[in-house]
Amino acid sequence: MSPVAHKPPQETRIVAAMSGGVDSSVTAALLKRAGYDVVGITLQLYDHGAAIQKKGACCAGQDIHDARRVAESLAIPHYVLDYEQRFKKAVMQDFADSYAQGETPIPCVQCNSKVKFADLLDTAKELGADALATGHYVRRLEGAKGAELHRAVDTTRDQSYFLFNTTQEQLSFLRFPLGGMEKREVRAIATELGLAVADKPDSQDICFVPEGRYVSVVEKLRPDACAPGEIVDLEGRVLAHCRSRSTSRSAPPSAASTISSSRSIR
Repeated sequence: MSPVAHKPPQETRIVAAMSGGVDSSVTAALLKRAGYDVVGITLQLYDHGAAIQKKGACCAGQDIHDARRVAESLAIPHYVLDYEQRFKKAVMQDFADSYAQGETPIPCVQCNSKVKFADLLDTAKELGADALATGHYVRRLEGAKGAELHRAVDTTRDQSYFLFNTTQEQLSFLRFPLGGMEKREVRAIATELGLAVADKPDSQDICFVPEGRYVSVVEKLRPDACAPGEIVDLEGRVLAHCRSRSTSRSAPPSAASTISSSRSIR
């Protein structure tokens, strides 16, 4: 199916969100191969100094370099946008605030709805794009009342849970070329096209948390949330003491670590 049904590919501009991973790289490559006018955009979301040598991160350091290399190999224009402050306010601060309130946040959901599908979508429109394509494993189908979000064909990679609060307006502009494919097919295409990221490991954990130590992020952004506290039962009896509230809860799921068990729109 054509990403934009009413226009031929050569007259259709698609902005491809490129994180530097194999999925977003293949997304851009498939669109380019189909004849679309593709523009690649990579977001720098956080201080990448500590992430340059970190495997499984995204949107910083080596990943930006990888996205640029793929764009060059595809002969498409590529831009890197500094979204650090927006990301810090909309995602990182919310992450810390949620822990301070006794909640377990899912930062990938916030990133998609408040950064990638908000600010980036607006930027794509400013560039004259007809659609914004991402490497998410989810399907967008046309229904009786407009675009609908459905689970990916590859249920082991399905990411519909992390897009559950995508609005109808956003969904009407978004495209997900990988939703009908399995991961092994995507890697095979990357190898076939000679993409430098064909064998690159998938992103894991939370991108802005060094070495998986999410407590350090909370301590930095909300030091007041790390005061010692009491563990009490329903009767109010003190059972034990904890060093801080932020260390007493489980780590939140990331888009890569919560796949097959996730609920979705359809």
